[in-house]
Amino acid sequence: MTYPTNSDKKTARIAGALYLMLCAAGFFYLRYVPSKLIVRDDPSVTVSHIIASETLFRVGILVGIIGYILFLVLPMVLYKLLSPVNKMHAILMVSLAVVSVPVSLTNLLNQFAVLTLIGKANYLLVFEAEELQARVMFYLDCYRNGNLLASVFWGLWLFPFGYLVFKSGFLPKLIGILLMMGCFGYVANFVGRFLIANYSDLGISSYITIPGSLGELGICLWLLIRGVKTQTEASGK
Repeated sequence: MTYPTNSDKKTARIAGALYLMLCAAGFFYLRYVPSKLIVRDDPSVTVSHIIASETLFRVGILVGIIGYILFLVLPMVLYKLLSPVNKMHAILMVSLAVVSVPVSLTNLLNQFAVLTLIGKANYLLVFEAEELQARVMFYLDCYRNGNLLASVFWGLWLFPFGYLVFKSGFLPKLIGILLMMGCFGYVANFVGRFLIANYSDLGISSYITIPGSLGELGICLWLLIRGVKTQTEASGK
């Protein structure tokens, strides 16, 4: 096998840093902000929360944009590191990741629409409070559905990525297996949420994504802290 060079070790650490920032950004705008602002069954409370914490809502959008830019750059850095393992799979990895970025960025327009609806524009005065709240929830649901669609690609790219990690010889095979399992977790969640009305209540989604989460966190920390094994390290010199 061809071992990475010291330059590749630096590339691995850059990839790890980018991955860590992506994970932090994703947690903030996909988990933290919605948990603080959105009450799914109460439009009135949701709108009140967003109006009272509009800055947090706007910061969430900004962090989302940064996250998607990171998701555009990260696969390209990983391509530089992993393409010697298998160029075709590396191209597939980049393609499946990058295609989700325009989908995700376009989906953010639904959140911009929410900001418009809670604004003070005179033309909004024609809406009754209940109608305005319903429209806000409509765009929030559209945003959630857009993320559900994008999650297909968030999962699919993990399979060629995991395969490259598994076959590399300079990264842990277990992490590669977890990443490939993560692909099926994302796709299964999409199918479940799309076809089964009460899928979220079944509790399956909380468990089916665990391998992928462990794999992504594992590869992130491994690249950042350990990097990759060079030929000199492999020979024990």
